[in-house]
Amino acid sequence: MEKVDFKQQVGEIIEKVRPNLQSDGGDVELVEAKDGVVTVHLTGACNGCPMAGLTLKMGIEKMLVEHVDGFKELKNI
Repeated sequence: MEKVDFKQQVGEIIEKVRPNLQSDGGDVELVEAKDGVVTVHLTGACNGCPMAGLTLKMGIEKMLVEHVDGFKELKNI
C-alpha cells in the first residue's frame, strides 16, 4: 500500500472541514503543508471573525492532530 504524503493528508482534512465553514459563509485555503507545519488562510465570513481562533484550534487543528502523521503546527495568515 502506498504511503500518503503529508500535504495530501492535510488536503484531505481541509476538504472534510471545508463544508462546515462554507455553511457559515466562510472557507479555508491551504497555503502550504511542509515539514509538519500547515499554513492556511481563512476567507469569507471566517476572515476576521471573533470565533476564527476557535475554528482553527478546535476544528482544523484537532482534526490534523488526530489524522495527519507528522503534524506539528497550524498557522493562519
